[in-house]
Amino acid sequence: MLKTITLPTNLHCNACVEKIKPVMNNAPRIKEWSVDLSGSTKTITVSGEDITEEMIDMLLHQAGYAVIPTNSNSSALPPIGHLQQSSGFWSDREKWKRAIFNTLNCLIGCSIGDFGALLYLQWKHPHIGMGLQMLIAILAGLCTSILLETVILRVREKFDWKSAFGTAMSMSFISMITMEIAMNLTDFMITGGKAAFNTPAYWLAFLPAALAGFITPLPYNYYKLKKYNRACH
Repeated sequence: MLKTITLPTNLHCNACVEKIKPVMNNAPRIKEWSVDLSGSTKTITVSGEDITEEMIDMLLHQAGYAVIPTNSNSSALPPIGHLQQSSGFWSDREKWKRAIFNTLNCLIGCSIGDFGALLYLQWKHPHIGMGLQMLIAILAGLCTSILLETVILRVREKFDWKSAFGTAMSMSFISMITMEIAMNLTDFMITGGKAAFNTPAYWLAFLPAALAGFITPLPYNYYKLKKYNRACH
């Protein structure tokens, strides 16, 4: 379905517009787009098939820019107390649903690499220390999460492979790293790093570790989506 969306951005001059041209022109869902630099708030207007605000923000983010709230002058996180006093800030059901979906995608991607690496290391290299195993597992989880997100962007958002990979690489590492650390620390606290993959304790540790990995970055992902309309995954 063809629709038109206008959003405020942090673009500020013609040079910025030139930088986003290759990204916007190569997006298959976008039919037309333009930037209005005349007002105090610089806006982008995009027309296309099944386009979303999140998709536009992803494209801008790939070029080094972003969609911003009209009243936002800073990208710094405000104090938690201020957010708690903001009426309805944490009660947007649609944003929670989207944040949950994004976080689940990341969790699946991270879990594939994370627990796959731990299984392999304990099976083939049991002599490696737990600290090094956790580091390798975190790196493996980050790689598989980026790979999964690349495929999702290619299939769901119709990005070309280069744009999909670039966007996935530029997404929030804060979210992915906190997820990985939470998963590995929870697994270590439950098993002590001594449970082999062929013992029930190893597999029983997966569920609470995955739950910790999901819950830890979720508020941050919601905040980024709600405050800046920027999805992390």
